[in-house]
Amino acid sequence: MAWVLAGSGRRRGYAVHVMTSEANSIDLTQPQGPVLVVGGAGYIGSHCVALLQRRGVEVAVFDDLSTGHAEAISAPLVVGSLGDREAIAAALEAHRPSAVIHFAAKCYVGESVTDPAIYYRENVHYTWNLLEEMRAASVSDIVFSSTCATYGEPREVPIPDDHPQDPINPYGRTKLHMEHMMRDYSRAYGMRYAALRYFNAAGAATAGGIGEDHSPETHLIPLVLEVALGQREKIMVFGDDYETRDGTCIRDYIHVDDLGDAHLRALAHLQAGRGDLECHLGTGNGFTVMEIIEAAREITGQAIPAEVVARREGDPAMLVAGGSRAFDVLGWRPARGDVRDVIRDAW
Repeated sequence: MAWVLAGSGRRRGYAVHVMTSEANSIDLTQPQGPVLVVGGAGYIGSHCVALLQRRGVEVAVFDDLSTGHAEAISAPLVVGSLGDREAIAAALEAHRPSAVIHFAAKCYVGESVTDPAIYYRENVHYTWNLLEEMRAASVSDIVFSSTCATYGEPREVPIPDDHPQDPINPYGRTKLHMEHMMRDYSRAYGMRYAALRYFNAAGAATAGGIGEDHSPETHLIPLVLEVALGQREKIMVFGDDYETRDGTCIRDYIHVDDLGDAHLRALAHLQAGRGDLECHLGTGNGFTVMEIIEAAREITGQAIPAEVVARREGDPAMLVAGGSRAFDVLGWRPARGDVRDVIRDAW
């Protein structure tokens, strides 16, 4: 059921990319520590922390636990807010990291529309706090969790790395402002950054123990599995009249462990002095909402009732990654690019 989108002239997807000799000459799978993971008790952050620990990297977590879970991590935890510069400074002083991986942000599109002030404060201003304290502590490397929402309505699909960034909601705009800050700090102060814009994070740790746990839950795959578990009566399908093969939206689902691996590679890339990096992370495979539901029915053995309702405002028909610099620059490949593997791990 995987749909690999193609472009004109040659296939526009990951299969056409070849790792450069530079990428092969450096072990980008092994960053150096210690590392402070900001927002490391959240969904993607906790998986990244676990992967860092499995690779023997010293790691500490800074998180306010507003959406994260202390029980999801076994690393030293500093409970604090990015709104508190003294708390940031104390964490940097206590753990003396060589780098920061930054996951902390508000991330609900609808909420960003109804209450943008929260997003400009907690995403933009709080990131400025972090960058200022990093600068004061002479911590120069940061890997940033960005989003494909910075691209806005796609002008072409698959979406290339250099697609114009024209976000259509405050969430995407704040993430783009955060990227701009890092770019400016790099030019002015010599900080090094990687901005990783990813598509739909999904799945659970292949090593077990942790997975996705949001409240409220808004992501499709866990919502579908809640129906399979009897925790919801049915799954709502928002629109079946899009210009796609079955009328429902198409998205690119990337396994959370693959995201963690990309963050580690991006960090090693910065530490090797290979320059700033802006790229997106996706599999290049697009799946419709109905295909996700059908795959979940097959994997769980449950009926999973679905009801089609009206479209949601602002949902593009297709969001699928095109060829990515992450392949060429980081030598990164999604190890679990089949959405059935993603669903199976989540289940």
